Amino acid sequence: MITIYDWFGYELPIKDRYQFIKAAGFDGVLLWWSEDFNRNDYRNGPQIAREAGLFIENIHAPIKNQNSLWLDNLDGEALTDCYLQCVADCAEFEIPTMVVHLPSEDKPYNALGLDRIKRITEKAEHLGVNVALENLRNLANVAYVLEQVDSPRIGFCYDCRHHYRHYPSDDLLSMFGSRMMALHLHDNNGSHAQHGLPFDGTMDWSTTMKKITKTNYSGATAIEAMNWDYEHLSAKEFLHKAFERAKRLEALR
Repeated sequence: MITIYDWFGYELPIKDRYQFIKAAGFDGVLLWWSEDFNRNDYRNGPQIAREAGLFIENIHAPIKNQNSLWLDNLDGEALTDCYLQCVADCAEFEIPTMVVHLPSEDKPYNALGLDRIKRITEKAEHLGVNVALENLRNLANVAYVLEQVDSPRIGFCYDCRHHYRHYPSDDLLSMFGSRMMALHLHDNNGSHAQHGLPFDGTMDWSTTMKKITKTNYSGATAIEAMNWDYEHLSAKEFLHKAFERAKRLEALR
């Protein structure tokens, strides 16, 4: 099973976007879930993707105010309400998992934040939705929440490039692999040193995919590449290249 992040960098009508993804060979998509970045039609995405023959692996919750989750103010409450609504949306649109960014390392966890996570957990358990915490520069916060919240509905989203960019000496898959609920696979080439197509950078894909396999993770091989350094390719060419790289990754699992 192979999936791709649906907003991969090209300005396209949403119906064309999903038809191109399907035509390239992908089985499913990861959906961005907010109006940020001019994605005002995001709530129409599930139906349009399914009409194109794609399944929806997960949604990505908004990241704009992600560091507010621990704050004792209106921004913190608003962000908590946003995440609670994302859980409800997953249930409404029959999407199994949502991906969330916890605050960064310089915003350490606190009791208020943990209480908010527990509220989100209760709703996720009630509605049967998975909440996957993505690794960025936030390892202490991710580790703390996964340690404190022992729920089958709270787990880990492994982003390979974020791992080796921020914590190259930590074995995140050994630490959290048993609770993995989502994958973000991309390489470190190009001007942003991330979100490149696999095999275009210096990632050790053989080792990475073997470690993923050892976790017994059964989800899709999910590509989170952007076209930032592939402007010479059309959207269709980019997607076909992404699918070919995903097939190579799949063969390593």
